[in-house]
Amino acid sequence: MKILMLSWEYPPKNIGGLSNHVYYLSKALEKLGNEVHVVTCFEGEAPLETIDSGVFVHRVIPYNINTSDFTKWVMHLNFSIIEEVVKLISKHGKFDVIHAHDWLTSYAAKTLKNSFNIPMVCTIHATEHGRNGGIRTELQSYISSAEWILTYEAWKIVACSNYMKEEINQVLSAPLDKINIIPNGVDAEDFKVDFDDLEFRRNYALDNEKIVFFIGRHVYEKGVQILIDAAPDIINSYKDIKFVIAGKGDMTEELKEKVKYFGLENKVLFTGYMDDETKKKMYKTADAAVFPSLYEPFGIVALEAMAAGCPVVASDIGGLKEVIEHKTNGMKIITGSKDSLKDNLLELLRREDLRKHLKEKGIETVLEKYSWDKVAEATVKMYEKVKEEAKGTEWEVSIEKVKKKSTGTTRRKKSEVVKVVDNLEADEVKIAEEITVKPKRTRKKANS
Repeated sequence: MKILMLSWEYPPKNIGGLSNHVYYLSKALEKLGNEVHVVTCFEGEAPLETIDSGVFVHRVIPYNINTSDFTKWVMHLNFSIIEEVVKLISKHGKFDVIHAHDWLTSYAAKTLKNSFNIPMVCTIHATEHGRNGGIRTELQSYISSAEWILTYEAWKIVACSNYMKEEINQVLSAPLDKINIIPNGVDAEDFKVDFDDLEFRRNYALDNEKIVFFIGRHVYEKGVQILIDAAPDIINSYKDIKFVIAGKGDMTEELKEKVKYFGLENKVLFTGYMDDETKKKMYKTADAAVFPSLYEPFGIVALEAMAAGCPVVASDIGGLKEVIEHKTNGMKIITGSKDSLKDNLLELLRREDLRKHLKEKGIETVLEKYSWDKVAEATVKMYEKVKEEAKGTEWEVSIEKVKKKSTGTTRRKKSEVVKVVDNLEADEVKIAEEITVKPKRTRKKANS
């Protein structure tokens, strides 16, 4: 099967969990014998065209139109994605399916789908409503509308958990039978790293101190502020402890000021951005990883910790709630409660037998349920179902090799190019109208 992935981030561009998700899913799909092309945004010195573990990666540069408006920049990126895919299809033929990730590729996905009659599916990794606990600003409303357009146009929608399936249904009015639950995955082999544990941990803590690790964006929904608020009481009860806080975000300086106010600078270490290799070593070294999220569609960081054999303490919410079984493969805390966080973390730190049990069961959970191979297999089944449903309709894709002319070049028919441009211009107008007045959601037929 020939698959087109659209994602605004892909390694080395790594803003959140979406980048790694697309990277590992694409690799796993290629291992199953599929031809996978990822079209994404450029990053630093990364090559614009490369083959990464069998996956064709095409990085594009957004239109160089000066703007400080992020939504305009996203549109510039989508124009560049469309241009790149038009060239790919002109040169190598159509794709069986387009797979778009989150609202940032909505416009390209919609335009390419309707220009070339290629079925499109999407993965909604999180919603703007969920991230902000509601829609309050014009920007949030715009993004939510872009999410709505993507799910409306998609043949199938992927949600990473039951929690996200319900949210997509309620917030974006997507029919439940259109939403497939396919969890995130993790590669346990990636966490089998060989290093000097004692030498590594001495960069962060004293030999007698147990390490409590948090990694993630420093934003309200990740709940890092709850961990900092609980720190004084935890330290009063268990003095041989060191909190290692990785990542950064809008709340970083506020959190540092709070630690200073508590007088805990020698007990809380802010590392800033932590690269993958260091992160893996920290998971292997830490005595506990804490994820006190207030909103978490899935929680890939919890799976990573489990894969590395690090006991997890996590909020009883969202996707985390579905992954963690209390005192079986992790510890659940009452969402938003610093006292619940304190009590569960202290119990874990004081009980070596519990830490050992959670470590063993955590690894077992990952291997049994959350390997990328299983995720890829479920994704291919969804693609195949879409192809089967498309048979006999205008959306049935016939993959043909492009015949090269004697000159060695392949030109696109003028009429086809005009069709793409017309569709793009029409979609711009339609998107603007839909965002201004979002219509009531109705079930969209796949071949309409």
